[in-house]
Amino acid sequence: MLPTTDLSYESERLRVLNALALMDSPAEPFFDRITRLAVRTLGMPIAFISLVDDKRQWFKSQIGLDMVETSRESSFCVHTVLAQKAVFVENTTLDERFKNHFLVTGSKHIRFYAGIPITSIEGLALGALCVMDTAPRRLATEELEILNDLAALICHEVQLRETALLARSHVKRSKAVFETREARFRAIFERAAVGISLVGKNDHWIDINDALCRMLGYSRDEIKKLTFWELIHPDDLAEFKQLAEGLITGKVDAIDLERRALNKQGNSIWVRLNVSRLEDQNGNASSIVTIVTDIHARKEAEEALAALREDLEQRVVLRTYELQRANEQLSQAMAHQLQSEQALRRREAELSSVIEHANDAYVRVDELGIITAWNRQAVETFGWTVEEALGQPVSELIIPPSMREAHLAGMARYLATREAKVLNQRLELPALRRDGSDIPIEIRLRALNVEGQSFFSAFLHDISERKAAEARREHEARHDALTGLLNRRALLEVLPKAIARAERNRATLALLFLDLDGFKAVNDAQGHNAGDALLIEIAKRLQGSIRKSDEAIRLGGDEFTVILEGLVDGVNDACRLAGQLLEKIQKPIWLDSYEAKVSASIGITLYIPGSARTADDLINTADTAMYEAKRAGKARYHLM
Repeated sequence: MLPTTDLSYESERLRVLNALALMDSPAEPFFDRITRLAVRTLGMPIAFISLVDDKRQWFKSQIGLDMVETSRESSFCVHTVLAQKAVFVENTTLDERFKNHFLVTGSKHIRFYAGIPITSIEGLALGALCVMDTAPRRLATEELEILNDLAALICHEVQLRETALLARSHVKRSKAVFETREARFRAIFERAAVGISLVGKNDHWIDINDALCRMLGYSRDEIKKLTFWELIHPDDLAEFKQLAEGLITGKVDAIDLERRALNKQGNSIWVRLNVSRLEDQNGNASSIVTIVTDIHARKEAEEALAALREDLEQRVVLRTYELQRANEQLSQAMAHQLQSEQALRRREAELSSVIEHANDAYVRVDELGIITAWNRQAVETFGWTVEEALGQPVSELIIPPSMREAHLAGMARYLATREAKVLNQRLELPALRRDGSDIPIEIRLRALNVEGQSFFSAFLHDISERKAAEARREHEARHDALTGLLNRRALLEVLPKAIARAERNRATLALLFLDLDGFKAVNDAQGHNAGDALLIEIAKRLQGSIRKSDEAIRLGGDEFTVILEGLVDGVNDACRLAGQLLEKIQKPIWLDSYEAKVSASIGITLYIPGSARTADDLINTADTAMYEAKRAGKARYHLM
């Protein structure tokens, strides 16, 4: 049986796979080189790159298999895709999923399988790089590194194609009001994960974002005191200046290359530079846009792989050349866009895509509280489609009724004073879903003003899972794992509160301290499982004998306490309940075929309003009373 996966995840995965058009595509030298390299370096008879859609598994490249595709149900790799992580089967004949597979029982005699997911930019598993052997085996650390590195090269190629696909889609973005788009661009420009700079004539800095400053370790003012060329490694400077001259004069449309930059400490870091020129109405270069991506970690990994397998170097060089050609084609398409639209429109389209594919819900409202933007994650989080949300008051859609008055008052106060405590910080608040349920969210809210018109931009993140995990941890910390009763830590919290209530209500409180008689004999004779079953039954009997306002607590081992609140006749009520508990505990307990008989020694102490006794004093006194009951012959209670 195949593993299951989230329907929304599967739908998005198939959408990206279909958009890339890799299924049923012609053979490509790059993918064939990877499978040949896997066979040669790992000593495997079979290697293939598979892509999995909703019905079948198709091989983009394969060595050692005489087939083009299989059904999804008979695919090894679908398990890797749905698991979204590497899958290793050291002996297929011992694995329930594969032991009856035709590749295992048939002429191929497959006994070993390893698959590494091939992922998109957003981490969606589209297929897998797989190797198979006819004998059981376990990959050594070095072999696993090779397989992971080869898979990383495939992922890099697929993600480059995905990036190109997204860039082409940006060309089709429609026009919008200049000022509003500029404001939205500025808000997201500063939050971009990649460095972005705009340089004018005479190497004058026009704009620099925070990501570039963080990447190089400079403040914005420090970078502006330097020239662009002072940030390039000296060994790469001459070549880069020559390329830049070609860009400025129009000999080339764009530059896309990986080179070394210098950070504030003087250390070199590898970066990817996407450089394009902006033209004025006469077609002359007016400024240079540079997008800088930190690829230092990837470069170090590539160098380690080259050192491990020197014969890969020639293939990597060849592939780099092919990727540069592909990037040049992409740059030509982007240049066409630059000629037909202003730079602001292009940047707004790119950043609109970032918002639409963000992991957080993005909501924008105008100064009347009407929703004007609603991204895909907002649909996922709150349940309202884009068409349903746009034009609606945000207070009616996602703000709980109990908070709407405060929300409206806060907006009015901001519009009047331009001051608000909730802006530009992370807040945790409840939000309302379409089905009427509340969910906890983390919100970052920012206000912008364009020509006197205000609007509010918010990123909202669903923190339901985090809150649920915190609640589980709190429950586990205060409850006994075996019996489900409150534990010793909880006793030290609830007893002082019970004392405070007794003082307020002027009512007597009793604390009973129970220690089981005969438990050790059962535990030693029948084992720990029987002892645990006995403790669980005792806990049920205690819980069933007290009121909902009382508490039964397991201190550990075979020791329990009971807190009795609101006693009318303190001594008599406490002693009467102690007698009832003794009677119930002494009834036989069947543990499978064994009849266990235990009793209890119970110590009782009372809290009288005005006595000023502490929780520790009550616990110690009840404990001492319990020992007095044991010394008096057990199976009884003693009051102190």
